[in-house]
This record gives sequence, C-alpha cells and structure tokens, in this order.
Amino acid sequence: MAIEIYRDAWGIPHLRADSAASLAHAQGLVTARDRAWQLEVERHRAQGTSASFLGESALAWDRFARRARLDDTARRCFEDLERRDPETADWVRAYVDGVNAGLAEGDGSARAAAPEFARTGLAPGRWHPWTPLGVWLATHILFAGFPAKLWREQVVTHLGADAVGLFATDGPGTSGSNGWLVSGERTVTGQAVIAGDPHRWIEDPGVYQQIHLSCPEFDVVGLAVPGVPGIAHFAHTGTVAWAITNAMADYQDLYRERLRRTGAGVEALDPDGVWRRAARHTEVVEVAGEEPVEVEVIETGRGPVVIGGPEGLAGGTADPGLPPVAVSLRYPPRVTGDLGFGALLPLLRARRVADVDRAFDRWAEPVNVVQAADTEGGVLHRVAGYVPLRAEANRLRVVPAWEPGHEWRGRQETPRAGLTDGVAVMANQRGPAAPLGVEFAPPHRHDRIAALLADRERWSAADMPAIHTDTHLASAAALLDHLRPLADLTPGAAALRDRLLAWDRRMDAGSADAARYAAVRSAVVRRLAAEPAFAALATPPAYPDVFQPWLALLPRVGFALEHLLTAPELYGIDRPAAVRAALEEVAGRPPSGVWGDTHRLAPWRALDPETPYAEPGLSGDHDCVLCTSGVPGLTDLAARGPAARYVWDLARREDSRWVVPFGASGVPGSAHHRDQLPLWLGGDLVPVVTDRAQLTKETDV
Repeated sequence: MAIEIYRDAWGIPHLRADSAASLAHAQGLVTARDRAWQLEVERHRAQGTSASFLGESALAWDRFARRARLDDTARRCFEDLERRDPETADWVRAYVDGVNAGLAEGDGSARAAAPEFARTGLAPGRWHPWTPLGVWLATHILFAGFPAKLWREQVVTHLGADAVGLFATDGPGTSGSNGWLVSGERTVTGQAVIAGDPHRWIEDPGVYQQIHLSCPEFDVVGLAVPGVPGIAHFAHTGTVAWAITNAMADYQDLYRERLRRTGAGVEALDPDGVWRRAARHTEVVEVAGEEPVEVEVIETGRGPVVIGGPEGLAGGTADPGLPPVAVSLRYPPRVTGDLGFGALLPLLRARRVADVDRAFDRWAEPVNVVQAADTEGGVLHRVAGYVPLRAEANRLRVVPAWEPGHEWRGRQETPRAGLTDGVAVMANQRGPAAPLGVEFAPPHRHDRIAALLADRERWSAADMPAIHTDTHLASAAALLDHLRPLADLTPGAAALRDRLLAWDRRMDAGSADAARYAAVRSAVVRRLAAEPAFAALATPPAYPDVFQPWLALLPRVGFALEHLLTAPELYGIDRPAAVRAALEEVAGRPPSGVWGDTHRLAPWRALDPETPYAEPGLSGDHDCVLCTSGVPGLTDLAARGPAARYVWDLARREDSRWVVPFGASGVPGSAHHRDQLPLWLGGDLVPVVTDRAQLTKETDV
C-alpha cells in the first residue's frame, strides 16, 4: 500500500495512493491526524455517548440518538451495503482502518497534541466499519426539520390552520446554502463556473475539510465531511464539478402513537385496529459528573418513539385532558437500510455530468439540489435523495398511527430543472424541490444572486467572491414600510426613522445604520412575541430539549417577521403601535457602535477553550447572500453562516478557489488552526493547488 501525503501552504492535505482503497486509508489517517478530537466527538454523538465526557449538557442529544436508533440504523445500513455493494463497503472499511491507525499513533501525533483529550481524560475509542455512516446520519438527521411539525401542531391548536403560513420560513435549526451555476455561454472562458457556500452551524473544528484525493482512477479536490470517506457535496475532478444546496424537502414523518404496557412489554395500536408488540429495551447513558441515566427505547411499526411513551411525557401530558403523548419518527434510512453511500465512489470516478447524474440516482440522505457542469458543456440541475410517497397530511403535521392512510407507498421521483439565460441559482427557495417540501427559505437570497448575475454578460471565477459577500437585506423592506407613515414621533424617534429610511440596506459590519435597524427589528420582535394573541405559544410543551429550538416563540417570530408585518391582518394586533413603540425604545437608547460590535461569530465547540478567542464581528444577516444568522429579538451573535465557500472553474481547475471559517487543522495552537479566518472574514479565497511542485511532502506510509 503506497501512500504519499503532501501539504500546501495552508496545511491542506493532498493525498496520493496506488488504489482507491489505499487512498481511503490515507484519507482516514490524515483526518485522524488533523481532526482527532472532532472525530472522537462525532463518533460519540453518533453512538449517543457524548455525555460520558461532555457532561449533562450533552444528555439531551444522547437521549435522542439512543431513542432514534441512530447507531443501530448506521449498522443496518452498512450491513446492507456489504450485501449490495461490497466494493464500497470495503472502501469504507479502508477509511475506518486509516482513522484507527491515525488515532493509535503515539507521542507527537495530532491526537497527543489536542489539549481536549487531556482536559477530559478521554482516550480515543475504536471506530467500527459503520461509524462513518453513523456520523453522516447524526449530522443530517435534523436537516429536514421534522420538529417543525410539532410547532405546526401548536399553532393549529391555539391559532388555527390559517396561522401556520404566518410563521413559515427558514426557521431555527434548519440549514441552507447558496449555489449558482454559470454556463460557458456566460463566462469569459467559455467554460462553466460553479460557486456557492453551504450555511450550517459554524463549528470549530469546521464541518468541512478541504482535501485533494488522487489515485490511478481519479483525481479530485473538494470539501469532505470529517469522519466520512470521499467527497460528497462539493468537488471538482478536473473535467466535471458539482455542488449541492439543501432542497428543503420533507421526507421524515412523525406519528402520534397509542401505546400500552403488558406483562410481555409494550404494544402499539396499528391502523388495522390490532395491538401489536413493539420492540423495547433499555439503555444506560453515562453522564460525566452525574449519575447514569436509563433510557427506554421503543420502536413501533412506524419507527422509533422519540417523544414520550406509554405513560406520556416525563413531565406529564401536553394537555391533561388528552391521552398520554408518544410520538414516533419514520425516516428513510431506518426503513430502507440505505444511506446512499453507494453514490460516493461513483462520484469520485465521475468524468462527465452524466456520471454525476447516475451517481446521484443512488443518493438518499439528505435530500439536496445538485448543480454540476463539465468541460464538454454539459450541465445538471436536479433534486437528489429519498422522498417517500405518502398522504399530504404526513408532510404537514403529526399524524395518528392508528388511522389508515398514512403509510409510505414507495419513493417519489425527484424533479429536474433547466437553466435560465445560462444561469441556475439555488438558495433554498421554492425552486425545483417545491413539490417535495412544505416550508422554504424566503426568495431574497435567490433573487439577489440572480439579479447580480444578470447585471453582467460575462463572468469569471475571480468575480464570484463579490457575490458571496453581498450584504443587501431585501427583507428589511417590510419593517421600513411600517416606519414610513409614522407621525407624531418624538424628535429622537423621528430622526432615527429618517436615518433608517435613507439607509442603503446593507448589513455591513462597520455600519452604524445596520446596527440601528437590527435594534429596532429586535424590539419589534420582542413586542410581537409578547402580544396576548400569541400567549398560548409562549410556553411550549414539555417535549425533549433537542426539539425546543423549533418550538420557541421568540425565534419563530424573529424569522417570520416579514410575514407577520405584511399579513392583511394579525389577530387584532396593532402592528403600527408595536413598531412605533420599538422605534421610540431604540431612539431612547440607541446602539453606541456598529453592526459588527454585536453581530459577532459564535461558533459551536464541544468543549470551550481554556483561553477564549476574541471572535470577530461579521457582516451579513439571515436573508443576505452573506448569510450570517443571529436570532432577531434574542441575540445578534451568529452561530450559523458560510461553513465554506467555493468557486469551481471548469476552464482550469487551478483557477478554482475555496476557504473555510478557520483552517485545515483542528488542533488549537496549530499554525493552520485559524489561518483562513482573516480570508473568510474578508471574502477572500485560498487557491486550489494541484501542482505537486507547490506542495511539501509530509511522509510516506
């Protein structure tokens, strides 16, 4: 097994091997060296064992992971992969062998250098062949936002079905992306350019890993997911490139279950009126510094029970007058035994758009919109993933498990779309995936990118960062329109109103006007959320903590503010009065600085650093192309944003560019831990290097 590891000036690994399997081993090895702590955290999250070293704060996730059967589903999917696609199964094993070899390295390794291991007293555990599938599943299980169905239940119960649309938007806990494809007819080179940025929780270490994989079969650069072999989402093979955005499809269902205990265990009422035995066992979750917690795991014919049980919720029923609450989750990999890993090797081997298309026919989870282009002029714009055929009610709300008509009836065909004037833009809006989803992102990011691309006849790869970093906030219009007619204001409020109406609507970090707009917006959100009409939504049911981000009223109002301000009527709420009061409030105590003073980067870390970083202020906002999201009304801190940026140039791969928020290394103190942060902040990109003469050889294995 001949393996060569090189690094470029940014510490990005470039790997060469004599076969695809050897290359997978090398990818696992170098990922363990660069991201040992991250891999350990992800392994534990997939298994539901992270509280064993992170403590009580991780318990809610571990409970969910156990009850949702994530690790068992990953194991089942790997066993199915072994039967259907032994080559891919062996390739995944080779990656796992590389991870285990890297984690086992002794003094001087990245594992030994990572301070988190010493702080927690943790030693890396051994990966199973199915662990990469578990990492993938744990990363994406909440991508379709199935807890939004719990929120809709609350809204319908307390406000009626017509109110659901008022709160429909890209809400808390979901993830999106920008992506655009410019065909050769619209570029200076005559070859296509693909660019974009995935919006996720900003994590340190980052959720994407820049990497270059080369063997006799293929030579690919792209953004890998640490812990998963290959390059699934964003890659360039030299002759074809592809990228994805979240399709915002709905492909997971929640069922309200009727459960009862018997002498033999637990039974669930099925649609045919028969009580049938549910699978049941208990598991123990270890919690650092606390007593272990026992978790009852129940699975009905629909799926694992993720809320409640035969006796209802731990804190009582949602309503004392209703039967006990139990809700099961039905999600495709648990049903089909397929996570779509069969697409990963064909993607690496792709040479043309047709190859990418065939590979994505095997895609399962999550459901994405794919854009691809090749050097022969081929382009692709399609949805990929598993969306079940079932009743419309399943997509909207929690459905009764004991009533017929809610079963799955196969898999839906995924739509395809063309280009308009040589361009395709996706930003999680109601696009080609519209028949597959319920709630989508507002159209502002899509419309802004399309408008910017229309302003110029020809584009180059070098032009794309200006689009990545655009900060125009079109959604500000709804609030500004409410400011315009206000009269009889105090002098300070009148001056603030006039200043905001003259504002250029750019959420730049250095803008004092952007800070003032955000302060007024937050004040309006808080006032609307406090209205008596919404009082019944202010206290969510006692569902598990992992679902609470979808159920909290204040973020829901914050992200749906545009709808709430423009609806013909809002339950008798005096919106002009609320806006007036918010304006007067901010005028009385205006922000003293600029937007970047409060809109600062707030990355997620499994363990807070011993010496906190002074995180920078950010430009952008939720509905800007530069999508850096706080929670209006709650915090300006940005926990979500571009988890990477990329520009794939089909004319010459070496003219492609990429960047991540921090760096190639996950080890604090490393030269490449945070060296890309200044570029990421400024909208600059790192060159994609494939010339071996520009690389430094690290080692042979």
